[in-house]
Amino acid sequence: MTELSSPALARSVLITGASTGIGFAAARHFASNGWAVFAGVRSAKDSAALVDGAAGDLRPLILDVTKDEDVRAAAGVIAAALGNRRLTGLVNNAGIAKMGPLALQPMKDFEAHFAVNVFGMLRMTQAAVPLLGADPARVGPPGRIVTITSVGGRIAAPFLGAYTATKHANEAMTDTLRRELSIYGIDAIAVGPGSVRTPIWDKAEKDNSEGPYAKSDWAEPLKAFERIMLGGGRTGLPPEEIARVIERALSDPKPKARYAPVPQKLTNFTIPTRLPKRVLDGIFISRFGLKKKT
Repeated sequence: MTELSSPALARSVLITGASTGIGFAAARHFASNGWAVFAGVRSAKDSAALVDGAAGDLRPLILDVTKDEDVRAAAGVIAAALGNRRLTGLVNNAGIAKMGPLALQPMKDFEAHFAVNVFGMLRMTQAAVPLLGADPARVGPPGRIVTITSVGGRIAAPFLGAYTATKHANEAMTDTLRRELSIYGIDAIAVGPGSVRTPIWDKAEKDNSEGPYAKSDWAEPLKAFERIMLGGGRTGLPPEEIARVIERALSDPKPKARYAPVPQKLTNFTIPTRLPKRVLDGIFISRFGLKKKT
């Protein structure tokens, strides 16, 4: 692997969770637009699928953000490839989502969300900070961190409590990182999409259909939630649109602290985030059939 000495390769980015969805689309988008892309994938099969037909400098890495050894190895490969240059961007995208009522969701499922979405995000960020600007031996502009959060980082929906809890954590961590890393000139930005056409919700549906909720008091509301949530996920924004927003966050001279690419943004994000919580409670209760049982 060669150093990124060519002007055409001056911009470099690490994208986690690039096997599918937003990460897959972002990796291919950035590579086709002249970035050197290090893309974290889960397997050799995912690596082959990612590069098949792709344009540009796309370098898959086997990377599980829950594993220290994977993260260290990825950072080492990137450091060697960069030579003495800084990494332009880190995109924390790896994440999981499993539906279920918090009163019944197995603790192993709840903990798995934090292992990937929160601890994995911080593990990867800590490994990347020296590459982004904390190492004084490296040259070039300080890099930026973009973390993919969600509408769920601002609005806690029923049956996605574990997921939205991690996304609220990601939002807070991004704000903290932006303030702390200012000493190195490293920026930290949140991108919180609404419904996106990715396989994450198909996986959530499969997990739920095989889960312990079919005979619970939440069985019918959960079915209603699935219909609406999965329908939105299958008709939402194309992941390529989120990829363009991520590139804007990494490239704009004065980026926003948070981007919110949300379909029908006024009704799906702006208004709900401004409503009193008791009013939003009533909307969720009515929409998903969560009225008190008599």
